[in-house]
Amino acid sequence: MPAQPKKRAVVENAGDNAIGPGLAAALANGEDVGPIVRHVFEAGKPEVLLHHLRNIVKNKETEIEELCKLHYEEFILAVDELKGVLADADHLKSQLVSENSKLEDANVGLLSRVEEMIELRAVNTNVAGAILALKVCVHVTSLCLSCNHEISEGRFYPTLKTLELIEKDFLHSIPVKTLRRVISKQLPAIKLHIEKRVCEEFNDWLVHIRSTAREIGQLSIRQTATSRQRDEEMRALQKEAEEQSRTGSTAFNEYVYSLDSTEQAEEDLVYDFNLTSVHRAYHIYSCLGIGEKFRDYYHKNRLMQLNLDLQVSTMQPFLESHQPFLAQVAGFFIVEDRVLRTAGGLLTEDQVEFTWDTAIAKITAILEDQFTRLDTASHLLLIKDYVSLLGVTLKRYGYRVSPLMDILDKSRDKYHELLLTECRKQITDILTNDSYEQIVLKKEYEYNTNVLSFNLQAIDMIPDFPYVAPFSSSVPDACRVIRSFIEDSVSYLSYGGGFIVNSYEVVKKYLDKLLIEVLNNSLLNIIHGGAFGVPQAMQIGSNISVFERACDSFFLWQAGKLCGIPKRIVERPHSGLTAKAVLKASQNVAYNKLLYLVNEKLDSIMGRMSSINWAVEEEPEHANDYMNEVLVYLDSVVATAQQILPLDALYKITIGALSHVSDSIMMAFLNDSLKRFNDNAVAGIDIDLKLLESFAEERYHSTGISEIGKEATFMDCLVEVRQLVNLLLSNQPENFINPVIRVKNYGALDLKKVALICDKYKDAPDRLFGSLSNRNTKQSARKKSMDVLKRRLKDMS
Repeated sequence: MPAQPKKRAVVENAGDNAIGPGLAAALANGEDVGPIVRHVFEAGKPEVLLHHLRNIVKNKETEIEELCKLHYEEFILAVDELKGVLADADHLKSQLVSENSKLEDANVGLLSRVEEMIELRAVNTNVAGAILALKVCVHVTSLCLSCNHEISEGRFYPTLKTLELIEKDFLHSIPVKTLRRVISKQLPAIKLHIEKRVCEEFNDWLVHIRSTAREIGQLSIRQTATSRQRDEEMRALQKEAEEQSRTGSTAFNEYVYSLDSTEQAEEDLVYDFNLTSVHRAYHIYSCLGIGEKFRDYYHKNRLMQLNLDLQVSTMQPFLESHQPFLAQVAGFFIVEDRVLRTAGGLLTEDQVEFTWDTAIAKITAILEDQFTRLDTASHLLLIKDYVSLLGVTLKRYGYRVSPLMDILDKSRDKYHELLLTECRKQITDILTNDSYEQIVLKKEYEYNTNVLSFNLQAIDMIPDFPYVAPFSSSVPDACRVIRSFIEDSVSYLSYGGGFIVNSYEVVKKYLDKLLIEVLNNSLLNIIHGGAFGVPQAMQIGSNISVFERACDSFFLWQAGKLCGIPKRIVERPHSGLTAKAVLKASQNVAYNKLLYLVNEKLDSIMGRMSSINWAVEEEPEHANDYMNEVLVYLDSVVATAQQILPLDALYKITIGALSHVSDSIMMAFLNDSLKRFNDNAVAGIDIDLKLLESFAEERYHSTGISEIGKEATFMDCLVEVRQLVNLLLSNQPENFINPVIRVKNYGALDLKKVALICDKYKDAPDRLFGSLSNRNTKQSARKKSMDVLKRRLKDMS
């Protein structure tokens, strides 16, 4: 262990000895000794380095001494030569001084001339500099005068170009400091003055354009309305041409396919509004390097104007102010579109879109609020039309108008509710004030107005006048209201001259609602609540049948025509109105009411049967008075119904009335007040019944009902009373007990009813010498048969 440190010391001494030669070699070769020095200091032995450096210095001093000893003689010779050179230099100097003195003495006059020349050259240089400076000042001054002149004339762009020229090319080269300072001070002032002047002009333009924006909007909207009308006329002409070509007609003019030449040549008028002030101001501001400032100023002020334009006046109703209000908005955005397209970056599309979104949100909110306040359909339609024109107008300029169309779509139900309310009042007044008498048309124009215009004609030929229509005045009046409803509904659903998707189906929906909830309900109210007679009830039923036919022949056709739907599509199966079936049901209600009134009148007539002598001694030769009245009344009812009611309704009314008469006769026999009757009274009823049967048979054929194939005839409703009379007049009434005979001859009779009636049957009293006659023998036999029948019926019950 003690031996190890010794080895390390030996190694360290060996390393120290190696530093000296390496350092000497590096110094001799001019190499960098930094690494050696750094190594020594890192090893912590700077003394070793200093020791070696001292040794190197000593070695160099020794070498110098040896070198000096070697060249000593040559050095002495060089010093001697240097001394000789110094002596020659002193001699040459003295010669130069002497020659210089001589030269100066010889050129004293020339030097004075040279000094004069130098002085003159300096003056000449100063004068030339002054002239150049004056030229610069004069040119700059002329430029300043030009600026003043251009400013006074309002030519700001040339002024700015002149200022730019002064500032870049002359300002720093103006030799007169005072002038340079004055001009440097005035340049910003002049630019500020120009900025203010341009801003004032732009502010004047802002005031002017806001005052003319309404006229711009009104003219543009008027052009849209005119264009829409031309398009509608063109579509109508084309549709007419298509219809004529479909029917094979060739006699139509070529103008159907094209607009009138004057209309083709007509060009849209454009309101000429001037944007020079805007373009100029933006250009000047851009030249001043503050274009962004003007863009912000323009956008800010136009937004302020828009906010003012979007304030609805509270001094007048919105109905009166909506057109100026919407025209102002249209004019504003037409101007913005022109500025966007022509002002070279003054506005960006994002800015215009932001402004439009702000405006459309405010407009839709205003329209929603105002629509909720309106209580008249025509007012809402008027506003809607102008809003749709606004939408079409601005859509041409690329604005997104779908929110406007959405708000109109949302108010559709509101509009139709108002329209239904108005139509309900009109139709109620029409039905209430109608006398329900057939209208008489004396002239052809009256026929065209009240019949042909609603396609209510029964035949295609023009009838002879005066013409008695099968309906009352309420039918054409109500058709006018319904036609107006269809037109108003289609008008509301037409946005910008086109139609919303499935507009025909929407119109059908609201038309059904009108016919069911308004017309049908009003008719039912008249039927259930009205105090009227048979003629009026019959006319109401006839009117309803006309309305039912008009559902397909006019109402649906009119809706399809206005919506541009081809007739073949309108006439497709299962595409009709639901209201048709509803009106059909109401028609049955009206016929039931009519039948009720007819039966009520028949009851009052049949009530006179109470005056019949049911125990008359002589067999009557003529019908009872009540039956004559019944026949007269039934004849008048059937004759009137035949004129105005369909065959189905005529059949229903007639068979119902005859059945009621039959039932009334049966009830007369069953009435508790009738205690007894004889065969003479039954014979009288038989005469009455024969007249009634003759009437029923004749009307069944004369009215044409026999041709429609009904299962039951008019005679069928008299079967019960006829079988009863036949039974009472039968010589062998006891045959009723025979099931075969009863089914064959008396199938309509009820056993209980027959039992009650037969119980009241009493034979006529014997007349003087009556027992000797054959008639008495027959009556006796029939009486016995009747007694047998009575007993058997009692046994069966």
